[in-house]
Amino acid sequence: MDEIKRRQSHFIYWASGIVSICGIIFEVLFGALGSYILGDGVKQYTLTISLFLTGMGIGASLSERVTKNLVLSFIYIEFFVALIGGFSSFLMFGATAFFSSGTDALFLYLITLTIGALTGVELPILIRKANEIGVTVEKSTARVLFSDYAGGLIGGLLFVFLLRPQLGMVKTAFLVGIVNLMVALVVLYLFRKELRKKLFHGLFGGIIALLLIGGLFFGESIALTFEQKIYKDPIIHLEESSYQKIILTKRDQDVRLYLDGSLQLSSIDEHRYHEVLVHPTIANTDSPEKILVLGGGDGLAARELLKYSEVEEIILVDLDPAVVELANTNPYLTELNERSLMNSKVQVLNRDAFEFLEESEAWFDAIIVDLPDPNNESLNKLYTKEFYSLIRNHLKPSGTAMIQATSPVFAREVYWTISNTVEATGLFVENLHVDVPSFGNWGFVMASREPIDFDNLNMEVETNYLDEDTVNSLTAFGKDEDRNILDNNGEQKNIGVNTLIDPLLIPLYEKSWDYY
Repeated sequence: MDEIKRRQSHFIYWASGIVSICGIIFEVLFGALGSYILGDGVKQYTLTISLFLTGMGIGASLSERVTKNLVLSFIYIEFFVALIGGFSSFLMFGATAFFSSGTDALFLYLITLTIGALTGVELPILIRKANEIGVTVEKSTARVLFSDYAGGLIGGLLFVFLLRPQLGMVKTAFLVGIVNLMVALVVLYLFRKELRKKLFHGLFGGIIALLLIGGLFFGESIALTFEQKIYKDPIIHLEESSYQKIILTKRDQDVRLYLDGSLQLSSIDEHRYHEVLVHPTIANTDSPEKILVLGGGDGLAARELLKYSEVEEIILVDLDPAVVELANTNPYLTELNERSLMNSKVQVLNRDAFEFLEESEAWFDAIIVDLPDPNNESLNKLYTKEFYSLIRNHLKPSGTAMIQATSPVFAREVYWTISNTVEATGLFVENLHVDVPSFGNWGFVMASREPIDFDNLNMEVETNYLDEDTVNSLTAFGKDEDRNILDNNGEQKNIGVNTLIDPLLIPLYEKSWDYY
């Protein structure tokens, strides 16, 4: 084998690893896009991975017909992967903003299948070309597959730990598209003697390069205008942390925080939510000295807790440090939370709530659970009997826990399943709900080792909404929101218990919000 062919064969192995890295990044990127825009991360990752692999199978089958012009075929496959994959995230946000519901899902699945099919054609062509150069079939196949599998691992790690948190989904797609294009252009150069119309192919690649570079520098800002159409109010802050997309909007005096597209608070009426979350809990606790807050990275639950002079220590466990950082630095949020997370009584831990409870040996006078809704598997574990059992085990004998539990109106069966799951741990429960205009009617579950008596609750701090008389009214549920849920046959449904082994809450949650 002469020096030119040796260089060509070596780059084929490098190319197989590089395009594999790009392929796996596109695969998980599409899952992340589906999870963010369409919801239900497990469902979207399952569908996108399945479609991508199906596409690869289709591509591998079609590759049998590619027996001539292997180099040129590979170059144009990379051109199309670069162009389609590079613009995938950008166009996905556009489809969500401008087209009817369901179009974005169809677009995502079609793109996933297409990129999967193009990826499936790549490796057979590279193996054939390596064999054509003079490498034995056994060696060429083994080496290309090794590069492919190793590249898959590298691509997954790059996406999780570098690309998504640092660049976001739009820039990541453009950057990976540029890498695919560079592979094609290097192959074009190395095999230039085998090709006709080299100038035309190079010009075509150059046009794609200009489009992708333009997208890398300007695509995110344009996509932001697409995303702005999804939100009612102007976006004043947007970032992608390692865990979620964080968006802050503002119109007049109304500041709103969204995590992965779900509304977390509105400055106009958040006091209703947080007063019900905190004050009945403290009023039912004899000596509220040591408090645990799970979630609450916006600092608003801590703000309410700091109204009590007897509170000596608040441990706040929130997974995402970016949310806490925003709560401590954004002037709108610091005005709202009164810089509560910087108070000397507050200790913030950026940890998973489940793991914290498993490892901690501390007992608490009160536990406030202010976590996002159970719309995926990772959040579902924080609504299970196992999780609530951990909460029970960390409550002092006279302690009280309060758990946000979605809406008994919009997600009626979800709310009562959460209540039933808490009760299944042996705790006594009391059910409350309050009207929060930005959210609608929202439910809470109070839990204690001893029966809860609302008749003797005493509100000792200043509030904007809540008082002793109001608390009692919050325990009354209408006929269309109480736990007497009827099935299609008019018989009362059996409310289940959500567990790690049987996560029945996720499909209930999806079904509940279909019409809202």
